[in-house]
Amino acid sequence: MALELRHLRYLLAVAEHANFTRAAEALHVSQPTLSQQVKQLERALKVQLLDRTGRTVRLTDAGRAYAHYARSALRDLDAAERAVLDVRDLTRGTLRLATTPTFTAYLVGPLAAAYHTRYPGISLILRELPQDRMEAALLADELDLGIAFSGPHPPGVTGTALFTETLGLVVGPAHPQAGRTAPLPIRSLRDHRLALLSADFATRLHIDTHFGAHGVQPRIAVEANSITALTELVRRTTLATVLPDAITREQPGLRPVGLSPALPARTVTLLRRETAYRSAASDAFTALARQWGRDHEEDAGQRRCRGYR
Repeated sequence: MALELRHLRYLLAVAEHANFTRAAEALHVSQPTLSQQVKQLERALKVQLLDRTGRTVRLTDAGRAYAHYARSALRDLDAAERAVLDVRDLTRGTLRLATTPTFTAYLVGPLAAAYHTRYPGISLILRELPQDRMEAALLADELDLGIAFSGPHPPGVTGTALFTETLGLVVGPAHPQAGRTAPLPIRSLRDHRLALLSADFATRLHIDTHFGAHGVQPRIAVEANSITALTELVRRTTLATVLPDAITREQPGLRPVGLSPALPARTVTLLRRETAYRSAASDAFTALARQWGRDHEEDAGQRRCRGYR
């Protein structure tokens, strides 16, 4: 029997769902058909790939070894299809891009708009993911590029620095420190109620690390997983928050307040899988993102020279 791609996909579906019925539903085939196809594969290889004796179906040792190479083969074939469809003049194609959540508020819009304007034939698939899930998706060839922060990254993921992101304390017009010009000592944050991003954000870990290093345990009144929710709260109350400076500049009614010592800057990085096929669409986005980063750094330098944050 000649092996076909469906045999690999059927085996991997059963391994993923640990159940023939659920795998058949996911594949939109009947359970007898799925079972028969997997048995055909086992007969062709002359080895048992699945252990069917327990409550759940599991890969045997031979099955795990075979599934590893089957997944790799299917990823390579998917990449080959994209390579065939990739047109170097960028009149068509697809780019799968993910960003960490804070970039949605100030980076994704300008970059995606500029990319679509230049290359309207490219389909842009955008996802918002935590950095660890983004890196796993890159390794699984579910993404072409990701925008996150500099390492350490898992083996197989490489990054290109784009620009430096700075964060600062932000208040609304009604906050007692709204007109302050001198930096606020970080220890005085014990006296202020804060609204911060929730713990699943990389930005929150960055904030907590800095506060902890200086012995500060802030009074957290609100935790949110939305930048929009934070900015609206701060604008309308006497709560303070910590946000990237680029967001603060874009949001009317927010007032930056310097902290001493200031939060450390972070390097924003464009991530990719080291061995991934580099399509024309991904190369074009990389060039655009690097130019945006250079412009961002230049603007930030000019603001510093003028005495602004």
